[in-house]
Amino acid sequence: MHPINMFRIGTAGWSMPQQFQPEWSHRLGSHLQRYSRMLPCVEINSTFYRVHRATTWDRWAKETPADFRFSIKAPKTITHDAKLRDVEPLMQAFFTQIEPLGEKRGPVLFQLPPSLAFDKSMVTDFLIAVRNMYSADIVLEPRHPSWFNDAVDDLLVKYKITRVAADPPKGGPKASACGGDEGLAYYRLHGSPHMYYSSYDAAFLNSLGSKIEPHKRTWIIFDNTAAGHAYSNALQLQVLANEIYRDEDDRSTTSLAR
Repeated sequence: MHPINMFRIGTAGWSMPQQFQPEWSHRLGSHLQRYSRMLPCVEINSTFYRVHRATTWDRWAKETPADFRFSIKAPKTITHDAKLRDVEPLMQAFFTQIEPLGEKRGPVLFQLPPSLAFDKSMVTDFLIAVRNMYSADIVLEPRHPSWFNDAVDDLLVKYKITRVAADPPKGGPKASACGGDEGLAYYRLHGSPHMYYSSYDAAFLNSLGSKIEPHKRTWIIFDNTAAGHAYSNALQLQVLANEIYRDEDDRSTTSLAR
């Protein structure tokens, strides 16, 4: 995989803020087509609430470039209503629903309710069921303090599940760092101090950029969409990330030339 495809930066949803509309006025296409020309991925949150038609998924796949990817949030019927118990039929229906995306499917996100405590037996059954149905990337965003310890991480590693790094970190300080399987890092940035509304300043973005490992698959999703800051923060971070990769390429070229 080329290094440029190792990290993906995007937003939750692809609605463009009003302040960016003039930039797009001369371009044709849907909001998604316009968005996908600037950022390489997006997180679909609407699947948390409702089922989409196969024709919708197919259209999204066709409207985006070949190297564009979608991460997809699992339905609340699985995570919040059933609380991961006896959810095999629901999961099978969900995984079938997203099949039209084909190779453009990115990680599937299971965001858990803050009240859902870790129960080893229940979680093990859930992870076994998930892996029996779906072999691609799965990321988990638990928000109860009982999930953030080495024993849980070991279980997630066993089933190749990545634990999300979230801001603000619900569940305790460890929630701000990725856990579980180390093959993928996935950040969800909800806005701080005012969730969904606050923009991230340059110091935060620089700190986040410094955590990007050039040869590790990384997704960074900005969910501070309420006031339109997610898009601008994603573009700012993409500039920083590209600089990291350019520096890495320069070092590699210099090393080969010696």
